[in-house]
Amino acid sequence: MKKIILCYLIVCTSYQAILAKSYKVNSEKEFKTVIPQLLAGDEVIIANGNYNNWAIEIASKGTKAKTILVRAQESGKVVFSGDMDQILFKLTGDYIILSGITFKHCILLKNGGLIELKGSQSCQITNCQFLENTVKTQFTPLVIVSGSGANNKIDKCTFTANVDNQDLQVKITKETCPQNTLIEQNIFTNKQKVSWKNGNGGECVQIGQDPVLLGLQAAKSIVRDNRFINCNGESEVISNKSSGNSYLKNYFENNDGELVMRGGHDCIIDGNIFNGGTGGIRVNGTGHTITNNKISNIKTAIRLMYGMAKGKQEIGFYIAASNCIINNNQISNATTGILVGDSKDADWKGKFDTIRYPSPVIQSIAPFDNKISGNTFSDTKTEQVNQ
Repeated sequence: MKKIILCYLIVCTSYQAILAKSYKVNSEKEFKTVIPQLLAGDEVIIANGNYNNWAIEIASKGTKAKTILVRAQESGKVVFSGDMDQILFKLTGDYIILSGITFKHCILLKNGGLIELKGSQSCQITNCQFLENTVKTQFTPLVIVSGSGANNKIDKCTFTANVDNQDLQVKITKETCPQNTLIEQNIFTNKQKVSWKNGNGGECVQIGQDPVLLGLQAAKSIVRDNRFINCNGESEVISNKSSGNSYLKNYFENNDGELVMRGGHDCIIDGNIFNGGTGGIRVNGTGHTITNNKISNIKTAIRLMYGMAKGKQEIGFYIAASNCIINNNQISNATTGILVGDSKDADWKGKFDTIRYPSPVIQSIAPFDNKISGNTFSDTKTEQVNQ
């Protein structure tokens, strides 16, 4: 009987494999013809070649066991370039994988992006390259995770020398907050300072956009095992503006910027390595856990900031760092190891819209109730400064 059941299962599996189809496409038109036919387990192969300005939306539904795979015929040999005025690939379905595509010398003419995972469930962007692309509108990301989806992943991608852009954005609004986005094993390199007058809009990773009004949204994103090298787009290499996110085992080298808790609460920053550059970790907000990080060759390793307001109930353009745990971090060759109370009495009058962002304009509330213990310092001029 066991042999009969085993044979039956083998036959069923083989039959399902036979049912799965593989489509090869050479144009946007061919791809759009295929989309209505896609079923779980199917794949779409984009033929090697150079392409421009597609607008593909895939709402198909794969399953965990049978994903829908959209891939380059050969990784790195399917290249999109030139002027773009629309999102090239929008995934709105379930269990769809986009793999092996290169985006090089694209010029994004409108505020959109190259790839968007919108309301998708368990979709993945993997092994893609984003090389020397340029945006023409400030705050434009190359890759966007948006809507009310969950469990999406961006992994093993390369972001190199992109200009005036955000590389990867988890978009949060009043109505939607993607859940459990996983960003891992990506490489971000050689990002030059943005040309925008206010110097903003050049983050490698941004999770949330409005810390004043939406910082309490819990995105529960995980950013781990990524590498950030020579990323100088702006002062925030990673910008956290939501709650409940984790930043684990990332590597930072010679960046003109920091890992910044700009807004939000209850995030975990653990096991990261910082080597050189202008800064390490900057902290606003409540309840963050900052542990087991190694920070070396940086002027100030960890900064706990003054705020205009405090706690999770008050609204402020900056929230004072409070109830954070800073433990077991190794700091070496720094001017200041831990600075408690940076930006004291900084005056933001006229620098942001107080109607849109209701807030006092002076950073007058000092960090409070933070637990700092068990950190080690070597070749550091001053271990801790309290202001």
